[in-house]
Amino acid sequence: MRIGVLGAGSWGTTVASLLAGRHDCILWARDPELASQIHEGGVNPRYLPGFTLPSGLRATADLEKAVHDVDLLVVGVPTRGFRAILIDARPHLRPWIPVVSLAKGFERESLLRMTQLIREELPGHPAAALTGPNLAKEIMAGQAAASVIATEDLAVARALQSVMQRGMFRIYINHDVIGCELGGALKNVVAIATGVAQGLGVGDNTRAAVITRGLAEVTRLGLAMGGEAATFAGLAGMGDLIATCMSPLSRNRTLGEQLGAGRTLDEVLSATPTVAEGVGTAILVHELAERYGVAMPVCHEVYRVLTGEIPAAEAYRGLRKQAPAGHEREPG
Repeated sequence: MRIGVLGAGSWGTTVASLLAGRHDCILWARDPELASQIHEGGVNPRYLPGFTLPSGLRATADLEKAVHDVDLLVVGVPTRGFRAILIDARPHLRPWIPVVSLAKGFERESLLRMTQLIREELPGHPAAALTGPNLAKEIMAGQAAASVIATEDLAVARALQSVMQRGMFRIYINHDVIGCELGGALKNVVAIATGVAQGLGVGDNTRAAVITRGLAEVTRLGLAMGGEAATFAGLAGMGDLIATCMSPLSRNRTLGEQLGAGRTLDEVLSATPTVAEGVGTAILVHELAERYGVAMPVCHEVYRVLTGEIPAAEAYRGLRKQAPAGHEREPG
């Protein structure tokens, strides 16, 4: 099978590497220099330093070359550029082939999920989402991982499962596209909250409470938007949430940790080349919570921190250790 993967970030490159072991896979990078490094050198030093990519993985900066005649299209660009890349790819894409999203989040202007964008811009193409607790560097290192392929047509899901599953990377199927996509997007906001807790030095009990209450919030909004409760207790919900909140490899948790340590959002964002989708998602979740009338206090505090309304330490007021009576220190 010939497969095109759009987006040469850490996750797009990882998925392309998995697929290249069994299929003819070509990876599209926006930057010609990065495409050359992947194609000729077998490395992605910008997003996956230290890893050698499969010899069969090809790369290009030519979108038409990456999309023309593929049997499956996988889209791993950030949410902010997702619709645009679908529009650009559309003239070169054969009819009816499935399109799989790797992105976790919403379009800013419309609040649409990525599979909704696929259906809007590529009508007639089966739309699916690959989501779950998938830290790219662990998978590249050969460690076991599980993911979910979500699409309403389970026959398509099984076909995609067969194509994309490889070795220690196991894929399960789910018809609840709404729940799977919401779980993947919303957990990034809770991960920022957990990272802030780490940066502030609160205890494991506090972080466990935030993760648990965050999952309750994600589930409430997910149900209100049409998702199914069981999804949020599975890989696309709790599984992804645990990995993203607890691992130092998580971009969103790391961003929160740096905010908790006292850095500003601008400082954190300017220092990293990767995208922490939770920043934009937190703003959109605030809008969605108001639209659906769902209380989301953990996500609301993250929203207030990211918009500059309160400092990160203020988000944990009442949850941080207080000095015992008689041990208060005077200022200065």
